[in-house]
Amino acid sequence: MIKKSFILLISLFILYSLPLRCQYQGKVKGIVVDDQGNPILGVDVNITSVKYVRRKHHVQTNEDGEFVQVGIYPGWYTIQLTKEGYMPVSTEKKVEIAETVNLKITMHKASKAQQKELSAADKNFVKGNKLFQQEKFEEAIDAYKKAIDMNPKQWSYHFNLGLVFKKAGNNQEALKAFQKAVELNPESFSANKEAGELLAKAEKWSEAKEYYSKAVSINQDDPDTFYNYGAVLYEIGEKEEALDAFLKAIDLDEKYADAYYQAAVIYVSQNKMTEAIKYMETFLELAPDHPKAPTARQILDYLKK
Repeated sequence: MIKKSFILLISLFILYSLPLRCQYQGKVKGIVVDDQGNPILGVDVNITSVKYVRRKHHVQTNEDGEFVQVGIYPGWYTIQLTKEGYMPVSTEKKVEIAETVNLKITMHKASKAQQKELSAADKNFVKGNKLFQQEKFEEAIDAYKKAIDMNPKQWSYHFNLGLVFKKAGNNQEALKAFQKAVELNPESFSANKEAGELLAKAEKWSEAKEYYSKAVSINQDDPDTFYNYGAVLYEIGEKEEALDAFLKAIDLDEKYADAYYQAAVIYVSQNKMTEAIKYMETFLELAPDHPKAPTARQILDYLKK
């Protein structure tokens, strides 16, 4: 039963979530310098939402090497910096509500031969993004692959390739791309989370645990990731750790109905009936029409006898 709910919840969270509507937006600002610490003028800074590809911003550095972009909705973003004569730089950052993300980035010189190849790679990557937005998945895949052939060490190329493979329904190739993105950028929350999700869908629980564990260590504020991590831990029999993950999801979102249900189930297995009743009742208060509601009522009737 937990397998089914886990996969269903992933589908709902990843594919059908609506954009966050928030009164307060964040800001990204930074300074870009060369190897000697000198500011670089005219660096193109592209800030793109990991979850919503159409949500993107572009700004350039000024003569002091500084840039600033306001009006950014909370969420995870890839930040890509390009400038003729320099090696491109890509990173991933989370923008919080009303928060300013401060960056200091060093760009290294590139030879003319390197620059020619990297420029072509970036053009293919941009082309791939546009095709992805137009839902021309096969063409987008071809463009991303060309970008990777020219610059195989750019983690974001592999990550976006994984996203388009996933959207096209090719989870096996998507997983390979996400795992490569993690290899190149182990601190990417999004790449770890995506790899964990696909491994969980394939019921490769132990492997999924590795990626989800890393994801929650990078980002302590995402209730969905903690819930899915808990579901993976439950599947491999680590119920105490699973309970901690479900409780963390509840701590982050006090209306997280499914987390209450899973926590209650674990409390039943631990013979902690007071806690089990409390969490199962809360689940029913939050989601009286949930598919699991009939089962929850049966469990409550049994516990209260």
